[in-house]
Amino acid sequence: MALKIYNTMSRTKESFVPLTPGKVKMYVCGPTVYDYIHIGNARPLIFFDVVRRYLESEGYEVSYVVNFTDVDDKLIKKANEAGSSVPEVAERFIAQYHEDAGGLGVREASLHPRVTQNMEEIIAFIAGLVDKGLAYESGGDVYYRTSKFPDYGKLSHQNLEELQFGIRIEVDERKENPQDFVLWKAAKPGEISWSSPWGEGRPGWHIECSAMVRKYLGDTIDIHGGGQDLTFPHHECEIAQSEGLTGHPMARYWMHNGFVNINNEKMSKSLGNGINVNRLLQSIPAEAIRYFMLSGHYRNPLNFSDDAVEQAKNSLQRIENCLANLRHRLGSAEPGEAEASVRETIESVRKQFKAKMDDDFNTPDAITAIFELVQAANAYLAGARVVAGSIEAFLAQFEAMDRVLGILAKAEDELPGDEIDRLIAERTEARKAKNWARADEIRDLLMERGIVLEDTPQGIRWRRK
Repeated sequence: MALKIYNTMSRTKESFVPLTPGKVKMYVCGPTVYDYIHIGNARPLIFFDVVRRYLESEGYEVSYVVNFTDVDDKLIKKANEAGSSVPEVAERFIAQYHEDAGGLGVREASLHPRVTQNMEEIIAFIAGLVDKGLAYESGGDVYYRTSKFPDYGKLSHQNLEELQFGIRIEVDERKENPQDFVLWKAAKPGEISWSSPWGEGRPGWHIECSAMVRKYLGDTIDIHGGGQDLTFPHHECEIAQSEGLTGHPMARYWMHNGFVNINNEKMSKSLGNGINVNRLLQSIPAEAIRYFMLSGHYRNPLNFSDDAVEQAKNSLQRIENCLANLRHRLGSAEPGEAEASVRETIESVRKQFKAKMDDDFNTPDAITAIFELVQAANAYLAGARVVAGSIEAFLAQFEAMDRVLGILAKAEDELPGDEIDRLIAERTEARKAKNWARADEIRDLLMERGIVLEDTPQGIRWRRK
Protein backbone atom coordinates (compact mmCIF):
# COMPACT_ATOMS: atom_id res chain seq x y z
CA MET A 1 0.00 0.00 0.00
CA ALA A 2 1.05 3.60 -0.50
CA LEU A 3 1.94 5.80 2.45
CA LYS A 4 -1.06 7.45 4.08
CA ILE A 5 -0.82 10.36 6.52
CA TYR A 6 -3.51 11.63 8.87
CA ASN A 7 -3.93 15.28 7.95
CA THR A 8 -5.10 17.49 10.82
CA MET A 9 -6.55 19.86 8.22
CA SER A 10 -8.92 17.30 6.69
CA ARG A 11 -9.16 15.02 9.73
CA THR A 12 -8.67 12.03 7.44
CA LYS A 13 -5.86 9.78 6.27
CA GLU A 14 -4.67 10.92 2.87
CA SER A 15 -2.35 9.27 0.38
CA PHE A 16 1.03 10.95 0.51
CA VAL A 17 1.89 12.66 -2.77
CA PRO A 18 4.84 15.07 -2.46
CA LEU A 19 4.98 18.30 -4.41
CA THR A 20 8.08 17.11 -6.25
CA PRO A 21 8.41 13.38 -6.98
CA GLY A 22 11.14 11.82 -4.86
CA LYS A 23 11.60 14.87 -2.63
CA VAL A 24 10.00 15.92 0.66
CA LYS A 25 10.06 19.35 2.29
CA MET A 26 9.31 19.02 6.02
CA TYR A 27 9.27 21.65 8.78
CA VAL A 28 8.79 20.90 12.47
CA CYS A 29 8.55 23.66 15.06
CA GLY A 30 11.57 23.55 17.35
CA PRO A 31 12.13 24.73 20.92
CA THR A 32 12.28 28.16 22.49
CA VAL A 33 15.82 27.90 23.82
CA TYR A 34 15.55 29.32 27.34
CA ASP A 35 15.78 26.01 29.23
CA TYR A 36 16.47 22.29 28.91
CA ILE A 37 14.13 20.35 26.63
CA HIS A 38 11.69 18.19 28.61
CA ILE A 39 10.08 14.84 27.98
CA GLY A 40 7.14 16.50 26.23
CA ASN A 41 9.58 18.06 23.73
CA ALA A 42 11.23 14.67 23.28
CA ARG A 43 8.13 13.12 21.72
CA PRO A 44 8.00 15.23 18.53
CA LEU A 45 11.81 15.12 18.38
CA ILE A 46 11.81 11.32 18.29
CA PHE A 47 8.64 10.82 16.25
CA PHE A 48 9.48 13.21 13.44
CA ASP A 49 13.02 11.81 13.41
CA VAL A 50 11.38 8.45 12.63
CA VAL A 51 9.16 10.03 9.96
CA ARG A 52 12.25 11.45 8.29
CA ARG A 53 14.14 8.13 8.59
CA TYR A 54 11.24 6.19 7.09
CA LEU A 55 10.80 8.59 4.18
CA GLU A 56 14.53 8.33 3.46
CA SER A 57 14.38 4.53 3.69
CA GLU A 58 11.66 4.69 1.03
CA GLY A 59 14.01 6.58 -1.25
CA TYR A 60 12.89 10.16 -0.69
CA GLU A 61 15.34 13.04 -0.44
CA VAL A 62 14.15 14.87 2.68
CA SER A 63 14.84 18.54 3.41
CA TYR A 64 14.12 18.66 7.15
CA VAL A 65 14.06 22.01 8.95
CA VAL A 66 13.71 22.47 12.73
CA ASN A 67 13.95 26.06 13.96
CA PHE A 68 15.23 27.63 17.17
CA THR A 69 13.29 30.51 18.73
CA ASP A 70 16.22 32.41 20.21
CA VAL A 71 14.48 35.66 21.19
CA ASP A 72 11.30 35.68 23.24
CA ASP A 73 9.80 36.93 26.53
CA LYS A 74 11.05 33.77 28.26
CA LEU A 75 14.61 34.29 27.04
CA ILE A 76 14.56 37.92 28.15
CA LYS A 77 13.31 36.91 31.59
CA LYS A 78 15.93 34.15 31.88
CA ALA A 79 18.72 36.50 30.82
CA ASN A 80 17.65 39.13 33.37
CA GLU A 81 17.51 36.52 36.15
CA ALA A 82 20.95 35.17 35.22
CA GLY A 83 22.53 38.57 34.72
CA SER A 84 23.49 37.65 31.16
CA SER A 85 22.36 38.51 27.64
CA VAL A 86 19.66 36.88 25.51
CA PRO A 87 22.24 35.58 22.96
CA GLU A 88 24.26 34.01 25.79
CA VAL A 89 21.20 32.20 27.13
CA ALA A 90 20.27 31.05 23.63
CA GLU A 91 23.77 29.74 22.83
CA ARG A 92 23.86 27.76 26.07
CA PHE A 93 20.56 26.00 25.50
CA ILE A 94 21.04 25.46 21.77
CA ALA A 95 24.24 23.59 22.64
CA GLN A 96 22.31 21.66 25.29
CA TYR A 97 19.56 20.86 22.79
CA HIS A 98 22.08 19.32 20.39
CA GLU A 99 23.60 17.27 23.21
CA ASP A 100 20.23 15.99 24.45
CA ALA A 101 18.75 15.37 20.98
CA GLY A 102 21.89 13.48 20.01
CA GLY A 103 21.64 11.54 23.25
CA LEU A 104 18.15 10.43 22.20
CA GLY A 105 19.51 9.15 18.90
CA VAL A 106 17.86 11.98 16.97
CA ARG A 107 19.71 12.89 13.79
CA GLU A 108 20.44 16.55 13.19
CA ALA A 109 17.97 18.32 10.92
CA SER A 110 19.05 19.43 7.46
CA LEU A 111 18.93 22.95 8.85
CA HIS A 112 18.37 24.61 12.25
CA PRO A 113 17.59 28.27 11.45
CA ARG A 114 17.42 30.83 14.24
CA VAL A 115 15.00 33.74 14.52
CA THR A 116 17.78 36.27 15.14
CA GLN A 117 19.52 35.22 11.92
CA ASN A 118 16.39 35.82 9.84
CA MET A 119 15.24 39.20 11.07
CA GLU A 120 15.43 40.84 7.63
CA GLU A 121 13.10 38.22 6.14
CA ILE A 122 10.70 38.45 9.10
CA ILE A 123 10.43 42.25 8.82
CA ALA A 124 9.92 42.01 5.03
CA PHE A 125 7.18 39.39 5.58
CA ILE A 126 5.34 41.67 8.02
CA ALA A 127 5.70 44.64 5.65
CA GLY A 128 4.12 42.53 2.91
CA LEU A 129 1.14 41.77 5.13
CA VAL A 130 0.74 45.49 5.96
CA ASP A 131 0.87 46.36 2.26
CA LYS A 132 -1.94 43.87 1.56
CA GLY A 133 -4.12 45.26 4.34
CA LEU A 134 -3.77 42.07 6.36
CA ALA A 135 -1.85 43.78 9.17
CA TYR A 136 -1.88 47.16 10.89
CA GLU A 137 0.38 49.17 13.17
CA SER A 138 -0.89 50.31 16.55
CA GLY A 139 1.26 52.02 19.17
CA GLY A 140 4.52 50.61 17.77
CA ASP A 141 3.11 47.07 17.62
CA VAL A 142 1.88 45.39 14.44
CA TYR A 143 -1.13 43.06 14.47
CA TYR A 144 -2.59 40.58 12.01
CA ARG A 145 -6.11 41.53 10.91
CA THR A 146 -7.88 38.15 11.26
CA SER A 147 -11.16 39.52 9.88
CA LYS A 148 -9.45 39.84 6.48
CA PHE A 149 -8.57 36.14 6.32
CA PRO A 150 -11.87 34.23 5.92
CA ASP A 151 -10.24 30.83 6.49
CA TYR A 152 -8.89 31.71 9.94
CA GLY A 153 -9.71 28.71 12.14
CA LYS A 154 -9.71 26.08 9.39
CA LEU A 155 -6.93 23.97 10.92
CA SER A 156 -8.46 23.86 14.40
CA HIS A 157 -11.94 23.66 12.82
CA GLN A 158 -13.31 26.73 14.56
CA ASN A 159 -14.74 29.93 13.13
CA LEU A 160 -14.14 33.46 14.43
CA GLU A 161 -17.35 33.47 16.47
CA GLU A 162 -16.39 30.21 18.20
CA LEU A 163 -12.91 31.53 18.82
CA GLN A 164 -14.28 34.74 20.32
CA PHE A 165 -16.66 33.04 22.73
CA GLY A 166 -14.80 29.80 23.35
CA ILE A 167 -11.33 31.13 24.16
CA ARG A 168 -10.35 33.64 26.79
CA ILE A 169 -8.52 36.43 25.01
CA GLU A 170 -6.84 39.20 26.91
CA VAL A 171 -8.47 42.59 26.25
CA ASP A 172 -6.16 44.95 24.40
CA GLU A 173 -7.45 48.32 23.26
CA ARG A 174 -4.74 48.50 20.60
CA LYS A 175 -6.37 45.65 18.68
CA GLU A 176 -9.19 46.12 16.18
CA ASN A 177 -10.52 42.68 17.17
CA PRO A 178 -9.74 40.46 20.17
CA GLN A 179 -8.60 37.63 17.84
CA ASP A 180 -5.94 39.76 16.13
CA PHE A 181 -2.47 38.57 17.04
CA VAL A 182 0.85 40.35 17.28
CA LEU A 183 3.42 40.25 14.47
CA TRP A 184 5.85 42.85 15.84
CA LYS A 185 6.30 43.96 19.44
CA ALA A 186 7.57 47.43 20.29
CA ALA A 187 10.66 47.20 22.49
CA LYS A 188 10.45 47.95 26.19
CA PRO A 189 13.32 49.87 27.83
CA GLY A 190 16.45 47.74 28.07
CA GLU A 191 15.12 44.91 25.90
CA ILE A 192 16.97 43.40 22.96
CA SER A 193 15.54 44.90 19.76
CA TRP A 194 15.90 45.43 16.02
CA SER A 195 15.10 48.43 13.83
CA SER A 196 11.97 48.19 11.68
CA PRO A 197 9.57 50.48 9.77
CA TRP A 198 7.45 50.53 12.96
CA GLY A 199 10.29 51.37 15.32
CA GLU A 200 12.59 49.33 17.56
CA GLY A 201 11.16 45.96 18.51
CA ARG A 202 11.18 42.21 17.91
CA PRO A 203 8.91 39.71 16.17
CA GLY A 204 5.94 37.87 17.59
CA TRP A 205 6.14 34.10 17.90
CA HIS A 206 3.96 33.03 14.97
CA ILE A 207 5.54 35.16 12.24
CA GLU A 208 8.97 33.64 12.82
CA CYS A 209 8.01 30.21 11.49
CA SER A 210 6.10 31.60 8.51
CA ALA A 211 9.15 33.60 7.43
CA MET A 212 11.61 30.73 7.93
CA VAL A 213 9.41 28.15 6.19
CA ARG A 214 9.14 30.43 3.17
CA LYS A 215 12.84 31.29 3.10
CA TYR A 216 14.23 27.78 3.44
CA LEU A 217 11.53 25.57 1.93
CA GLY A 218 9.26 27.78 -0.21
CA ASP A 219 5.67 29.00 -0.27
CA THR A 220 4.21 25.48 0.01
CA ILE A 221 5.82 22.53 1.79
CA ASP A 222 4.89 18.88 2.04
CA ILE A 223 4.71 18.25 5.80
CA HIS A 224 4.39 20.69 8.70
CA GLY A 225 4.57 19.06 12.11
CA GLY A 226 4.61 19.72 15.83
CA GLY A 227 2.90 18.96 19.10
CA GLN A 228 -0.88 18.93 19.41
CA ASP A 229 -0.72 22.12 21.49
CA LEU A 230 0.59 24.03 18.46
CA THR A 231 -2.53 23.44 16.34
CA PHE A 232 -4.08 26.60 17.81
CA PRO A 233 -2.98 29.30 17.94
CA HIS A 234 0.52 28.81 16.52
CA HIS A 235 -0.11 26.81 13.36
CA GLU A 236 -3.46 28.48 12.76
CA CYS A 237 -1.71 31.85 12.80
CA GLU A 238 1.09 30.57 10.56
CA ILE A 239 -1.50 29.58 7.96
CA ALA A 240 -3.18 32.98 8.10
CA GLN A 241 0.14 34.77 7.66
CA SER A 242 1.64 32.56 4.96
CA GLU A 243 -1.46 31.95 2.88
CA GLY A 244 -2.55 35.56 3.32
CA LEU A 245 0.74 36.78 1.87
CA THR A 246 1.41 34.17 -0.84
CA GLY A 247 -2.05 33.00 -1.83
CA HIS A 248 -0.76 29.40 -1.78
CA PRO A 249 -1.43 26.56 0.71
CA MET A 250 1.26 26.60 3.38
CA ALA A 251 1.49 22.82 3.77
CA ARG A 252 -0.09 19.81 2.13
CA TYR A 253 -0.07 17.68 5.29
CA TRP A 254 -0.36 18.89 8.89
CA MET A 255 0.79 16.37 11.51
CA HIS A 256 0.44 16.73 15.29
CA ASN A 257 1.57 14.36 18.04
CA GLY A 258 -0.32 13.83 21.30
CA PHE A 259 0.71 14.91 24.78
CA VAL A 260 2.95 13.06 27.24
CA ASN A 261 1.40 12.75 30.71
CA ILE A 262 3.42 12.03 33.84
CA ASN A 263 1.94 9.32 36.07
CA ASN A 264 -1.52 9.99 34.58
CA GLU A 265 -1.29 13.73 35.18
CA LYS A 266 -0.88 16.39 32.53
CA MET A 267 2.64 17.77 32.59
CA SER A 268 2.60 21.41 33.70
CA LYS A 269 4.74 23.98 35.44
CA SER A 270 2.08 24.52 38.11
CA LEU A 271 2.29 20.85 39.11
CA GLY A 272 6.08 20.90 38.87
CA ASN A 273 6.07 17.45 37.27
CA GLY A 274 8.17 18.18 34.20
CA ILE A 275 11.19 15.97 33.57
CA ASN A 276 14.05 17.32 31.49
CA VAL A 277 15.71 15.04 28.94
CA ASN A 278 19.21 15.76 30.23
CA ARG A 279 18.33 14.29 33.63
CA LEU A 280 16.33 11.45 32.08
CA LEU A 281 19.28 10.27 30.00
CA GLN A 282 21.39 9.91 33.14
CA SER A 283 19.15 7.12 34.43
CA ILE A 284 17.35 5.63 31.42
CA PRO A 285 18.96 4.29 28.21
CA ALA A 286 18.12 6.36 25.15
CA GLU A 287 16.84 3.24 23.39
CA ALA A 288 14.28 2.68 26.17
CA ILE A 289 13.08 6.29 25.89
CA ARG A 290 12.71 5.94 22.11
CA TYR A 291 10.93 2.59 22.51
CA PHE A 292 8.51 4.11 25.02
CA MET A 293 7.77 7.08 22.74
CA LEU A 294 7.13 4.79 19.76
CA SER A 295 5.13 2.18 21.67
CA GLY A 296 1.97 4.27 21.36
CA HIS A 297 0.49 5.78 18.22
CA TYR A 298 1.82 9.29 17.79
CA ARG A 299 -1.64 10.91 17.75
CA ASN A 300 -2.62 9.35 21.08
CA PRO A 301 -1.54 10.56 24.53
CA LEU A 302 1.27 8.68 26.28
CA ASN A 303 1.62 8.12 30.00
CA PHE A 304 5.19 8.19 31.30
CA SER A 305 5.78 6.17 34.49
CA ASP A 306 8.35 3.90 36.06
CA ASP A 307 6.27 0.88 35.00
CA ALA A 308 6.18 2.07 31.38
CA VAL A 309 9.96 2.49 31.38
CA GLU A 310 10.48 -1.00 32.82
CA GLN A 311 8.18 -2.49 30.19
CA ALA A 312 10.22 -0.74 27.49
CA LYS A 313 13.49 -2.06 28.94
CA ASN A 314 12.13 -5.62 29.19
CA SER A 315 10.82 -5.55 25.62
CA LEU A 316 14.14 -4.30 24.31
CA GLN A 317 15.96 -7.00 26.26
CA ARG A 318 13.96 -9.68 24.41
CA ILE A 319 15.12 -8.25 21.09
CA GLU A 320 18.72 -7.83 22.25
CA ASN A 321 18.81 -11.42 23.55
CA CYS A 322 17.68 -12.68 20.16
CA LEU A 323 20.33 -10.60 18.37
CA ALA A 324 23.04 -11.81 20.74
CA ASN A 325 22.05 -15.43 20.09
CA LEU A 326 22.09 -14.88 16.32
CA ARG A 327 25.56 -13.33 16.43
CA HIS A 328 26.85 -16.05 18.75
CA ARG A 329 25.65 -18.85 16.46
CA LEU A 330 26.96 -17.18 13.30
CA GLY A 331 30.54 -18.28 13.95
CA SER A 332 29.64 -21.97 14.20
CA ALA A 333 26.89 -22.03 11.55
CA GLU A 334 27.16 -24.10 8.39
CA PRO A 335 28.29 -22.11 5.35
CA GLY A 336 25.62 -21.47 2.76
CA GLU A 337 22.97 -19.11 1.41
CA ALA A 338 19.80 -18.28 3.31
CA GLU A 339 17.20 -21.03 3.07
CA ALA A 340 14.03 -20.36 1.07
CA SER A 341 11.79 -20.74 4.12
CA VAL A 342 13.82 -18.14 6.02
CA ARG A 343 13.74 -15.73 3.09
CA GLU A 344 9.96 -16.12 2.88
CA THR A 345 9.55 -15.47 6.61
CA ILE A 346 11.75 -12.39 6.49
CA GLU A 347 9.94 -11.04 3.43
CA SER A 348 6.61 -11.48 5.21
CA VAL A 349 7.92 -9.51 8.22
CA ARG A 350 9.36 -6.82 5.94
CA LYS A 351 5.99 -6.38 4.24
CA GLN A 352 4.23 -6.28 7.61
CA PHE A 353 6.61 -3.60 8.90
CA LYS A 354 6.21 -1.52 5.75
CA ALA A 355 2.41 -1.83 5.77
CA LYS A 356 2.23 -0.56 9.35
CA MET A 357 4.60 2.35 8.70
CA ASP A 358 2.64 3.19 5.56
CA ASP A 359 -0.51 3.37 7.67
CA ASP A 360 0.12 6.82 9.17
CA PHE A 361 3.45 5.79 10.75
CA ASN A 362 1.89 3.19 13.03
CA THR A 363 5.04 2.55 15.08
CA PRO A 364 3.47 0.34 17.79
CA ASP A 365 2.35 -2.16 15.13
CA ALA A 366 5.68 -1.81 13.34
CA ILE A 367 7.34 -2.83 16.61
CA THR A 368 5.03 -5.87 16.65
CA ALA A 369 6.59 -6.87 13.32
CA ILE A 370 10.00 -6.81 15.00
CA PHE A 371 8.75 -9.28 17.62
CA GLU A 372 7.40 -11.51 14.83
CA LEU A 373 10.98 -11.60 13.56
CA VAL A 374 12.28 -12.35 17.07
CA GLN A 375 9.89 -15.29 17.33
CA ALA A 376 10.89 -16.61 13.91
CA ALA A 377 14.62 -16.21 14.61
CA ASN A 378 14.38 -17.95 17.99
CA ALA A 379 12.48 -20.85 16.38
CA TYR A 380 15.12 -21.11 13.68
CA LEU A 381 17.97 -21.17 16.19
CA ALA A 382 16.20 -23.98 18.06
CA GLY A 383 16.32 -26.18 14.97
CA ALA A 384 18.88 -28.88 14.22
CA ARG A 385 20.56 -27.08 11.31
CA VAL A 386 21.71 -23.45 11.27
CA VAL A 387 23.07 -21.84 8.10
CA ALA A 388 25.21 -18.70 8.08
CA GLY A 389 23.30 -17.08 5.23
CA SER A 390 20.03 -17.42 7.12
CA ILE A 391 21.46 -15.87 10.27
CA GLU A 392 22.89 -13.01 8.24
CA ALA A 393 19.49 -12.50 6.61
CA PHE A 394 17.79 -12.28 10.01
CA LEU A 395 20.41 -9.80 11.24
CA ALA A 396 20.10 -7.69 8.09
CA GLN A 397 16.32 -7.40 8.52
CA PHE A 398 16.67 -6.34 12.16
CA GLU A 399 19.18 -3.72 10.99
CA ALA A 400 16.87 -2.45 8.25
CA MET A 401 13.93 -1.96 10.63
CA ASP A 402 16.11 -0.34 13.26
CA ARG A 403 17.47 2.16 10.75
CA VAL A 404 13.92 3.53 10.82
CA LEU A 405 13.06 3.22 14.54
CA GLY A 406 16.48 3.59 16.17
CA ILE A 407 15.59 1.53 19.24
CA LEU A 408 18.46 -0.98 19.36
CA ALA A 409 21.71 -0.32 21.18
CA LYS A 410 24.83 0.04 19.04
CA ALA A 411 28.24 -1.28 19.97
CA GLU A 412 30.64 1.56 20.71
CA ASP A 413 32.71 0.78 17.62
CA GLU A 414 29.74 -0.04 15.41
CA LEU A 415 28.98 2.33 12.55
CA PRO A 416 25.33 3.51 12.71
CA GLY A 417 23.18 2.71 9.68
CA ASP A 418 22.70 6.31 8.58
CA GLU A 419 26.50 6.81 8.59
CA ILE A 420 26.93 3.71 6.44
CA ASP A 421 24.31 5.03 4.00
CA ARG A 422 26.15 8.37 3.86
CA LEU A 423 29.49 6.67 3.12
CA ILE A 424 27.94 4.52 0.39
CA ALA A 425 26.40 7.60 -1.21
CA GLU A 426 29.77 9.36 -1.04
CA ARG A 427 31.47 6.33 -2.61
CA THR A 428 28.90 6.30 -5.42
CA GLU A 429 29.56 9.98 -6.15
CA ALA A 430 33.31 9.39 -6.04
CA ARG A 431 32.98 6.60 -8.60
CA LYS A 432 30.87 8.84 -10.85
CA ALA A 433 33.60 11.50 -10.61
CA LYS A 434 36.24 8.80 -11.32
CA ASN A 435 37.83 9.53 -7.96
CA TRP A 436 38.89 5.91 -7.59
CA ALA A 437 41.22 6.57 -4.65
CA ARG A 438 38.40 7.96 -2.48
CA ALA A 439 36.01 5.21 -3.60
CA ASP A 440 38.55 2.53 -2.64
CA GLU A 441 39.26 4.29 0.65
CA ILE A 442 35.56 4.20 1.61
CA ARG A 443 35.23 0.56 0.49
CA ASP A 444 38.22 -0.42 2.65
CA LEU A 445 36.87 1.51 5.62
CA LEU A 446 33.52 -0.27 5.37
CA MET A 447 35.22 -3.66 5.03
CA GLU A 448 37.33 -2.98 8.13
CA ARG A 449 34.14 -2.20 10.06
CA GLY A 450 32.51 -5.44 8.93
CA ILE A 451 30.19 -3.98 6.28
CA VAL A 452 29.61 -6.09 3.18
CA LEU A 453 28.38 -4.32 0.01
CA GLU A 454 26.13 -6.15 -2.43
CA ASP A 455 25.02 -5.02 -5.91
CA THR A 456 21.29 -5.60 -6.51
CA PRO A 457 18.85 -4.52 -9.26
CA GLN A 458 17.65 -1.86 -6.78
CA GLY A 459 21.16 -0.53 -6.21
CA ILE A 460 23.86 -1.14 -3.62
CA ARG A 461 22.69 -2.85 -0.42
CA TRP A 462 24.77 -3.58 2.67
CA ARG A 463 24.84 -5.97 5.58
CA ARG A 464 27.04 -6.58 8.58
CA LYS A 465 29.33 -9.60 8.63
